[in-house]
Amino acid sequence: MLTINPAKRITADQALKHPWVCQRSTVASMMHRQETVECLRKFNARRKLKGAILTTMLVSRNFSAAKSLLNKKSDGGVKKRKSSSSVHLMEPQTTVVHNATDGIKGSTESCNTTTEDEELKVRKQEIIKITEQLIEAINNGDFDAYTKICDPGLTSFEPEALGNLVEGMDFHKFYFENLLSKNSKPIHTTILNPHVHVIGEDAACIAYIRLTQYIDGQGRPRTSQSEETRVWHRRDGKWLNVHYHCSGAPAAPLQ
Repeated sequence: MLTINPAKRITADQALKHPWVCQRSTVASMMHRQETVECLRKFNARRKLKGAILTTMLVSRNFSAAKSLLNKKSDGGVKKRKSSSSVHLMEPQTTVVHNATDGIKGSTESCNTTTEDEELKVRKQEIIKITEQLIEAINNGDFDAYTKICDPGLTSFEPEALGNLVEGMDFHKFYFENLLSKNSKPIHTTILNPHVHVIGEDAACIAYIRLTQYIDGQGRPRTSQSEETRVWHRRDGKWLNVHYHCSGAPAAPLQ
């Protein structure tokens, strides 16, 4: 039935008389069964191998970035923070691992994406990029950069607030001044599977899993995970974070 040439293709009557159809209780249940199982087994093995390779690449990349930063600190290449208001010139320590199923799906009728699809894709990338910048500001303890990306009336639910809705920047400023700005150890953040919902022209929501690698008080490397959602609003051509929701580990697990 899958033969392209209609002259060589079997007819419907011939197909109905085929043993695979008319004797399905005995033939269909046994025909190609072992071959199908072997194909599925090979496919599963390739999937596991690909996952192991990607995991190894990610771990190697993260380790290399952290090692490079440690070497620069030991050589005096990275200056220590002098005050909470100073600008910190640190290398970007955020990795974004995209979900292959996210983004714009192509049309079944054409491989050409429309202008509207391209604009939507660009806007999603803008949201992912500004989210990276915000997390970099947190990792660097740069409260000035953080306030430039956030709305002054930012609302948030986060572990540090113990289930309460926090409004404004004072709550966050406490952690910047007393914890984040005083940290001199390397921090690396991995954003896993960012999913962006574009809401009209000037609003968007991003959800992702955040893995934070850091060095604890005893000098041991640690990893924490949190599930985060951020709502962004564009005002005067500039994206601002207006709401933030975090579940899981605290956003500043540096104790």
